[in-house]
Amino acid sequence: MNAFRLASQMGARAATAQFKSAGLRSTTAAFNSNIGAATAASSTFNNNTTTRSISTSLPTAKAPALHELGSVDHGFTDDRVDRIAEPERRAFTYLLLSGVRFAYASTARVLVVKFVSSMSASADVLALASAEFDIGGVAPGKTITVKWRGKPVFIRHRTPAEISGEANVSLAELRDEETDDDRTLKPEWLVVLGICTHLGCVPLSGAGDFNGWFCPCHGSHYDISGRIRKGPAPLNLEVPPYKFTEETKILIG
Repeated sequence: MNAFRLASQMGARAATAQFKSAGLRSTTAAFNSNIGAATAASSTFNNNTTTRSISTSLPTAKAPALHELGSVDHGFTDDRVDRIAEPERRAFTYLLLSGVRFAYASTARVLVVKFVSSMSASADVLALASAEFDIGGVAPGKTITVKWRGKPVFIRHRTPAEISGEANVSLAELRDEETDDDRTLKPEWLVVLGICTHLGCVPLSGAGDFNGWFCPCHGSHYDISGRIRKGPAPLNLEVPPYKFTEETKILIG
């Protein structure tokens, strides 16, 4: 029994010693390997440093400029215009550019003219813009009403007494100061729009305190020259644009 125990203890001690010996050898090998790796890294760093210092010390080659590379398709030399040897090509180029610009300008002009023309009044509208009337049958002292642009127009054939009476009216008596001569082309004919300047009503002819026109809506009185003399209207009756085409014909508008 004692012999068996002694043999077991001797075996354990031998195994322990063998394990320690193996660990020591592996540790030594790992240490030697680390030292070798460090030495190799140091050598590589020194080599890189030497190479970098050598490369920085060597002169670098300068990149060629763009004009030094030349043309691959020779387009510059083929299409270049020599102003001395080929002056006609330069003139042709200028002629072509001028022609294209003239075409652009002409097209723009046509477009502008068409746009402006589209905004102008048509023929039927222009026909309604003016109207001619025969006033030969209007007796002195009488008033006729015609239509122009959808508005009533009063045309009165005045007598010499009416002309004289309106010419003697003082401007101080008028709210809207206008002389009778400023409102007529011919003294015997008075042409005014039949629309009250107060609220747009149509006055009555031959009525009122001044025997001219009277607006029954709000009581405005106009004289035979169409001037406001009494009531709320602020202005005289408007005189439309007109002219005499003949002795007894008048064109309004």
